Amino acid sequence: MVKPTKMRNQRIYQATLQTRSKQMGSSLSKDLQKKYGKKSARVVEGDTVTILRGEFKGVDGKIARISTQKSSVAIDGVKKEKTKGDKFDVYIHTSNLVITALNSTDKWRIAKLEGKDPKKQPKQTTTENKTEPKVEKEVKKKEVEK
Repeated sequence: MVKPTKMRNQRIYQATLQTRSKQMGSSLSKDLQKKYGKKSARVVEGDTVTILRGEFKGVDGKIARISTQKSSVAIDGVKKEKTKGDKFDVYIHTSNLVITALNSTDKWRIAKLEGKDPKKQPKQTTTENKTEPKVEKEVKKKEVEK
């Protein structure tokens, strides 16, 4: 029989990077909770967050980098200074953050948050962008023929 502490340590400290990535969630703000009906979401680069605990409590910023090994994120504008004057990013654990605005470039993620099946969503194809180059080529061909 395996001790519960050993099992817990395997899930937290010895987890694979894929599992750690799934564990990198943060709570949503009250507005987003009402909008999506969920209390938390996985953090993604570009999300706007507010820091709840620690030295930088109350600071707002966008997520610049995510470290799955540290289970934490680097936020724009949150830096510390070394004694020599160099500045470095401070990594903050995702449990100490609240997501205030989501990065909405990923349509799959937004569909999952809204409770819709992302596989059944219509694919975003920009037909205008695909037809414009063809029209320009046809016009150029006609000019060459003249």
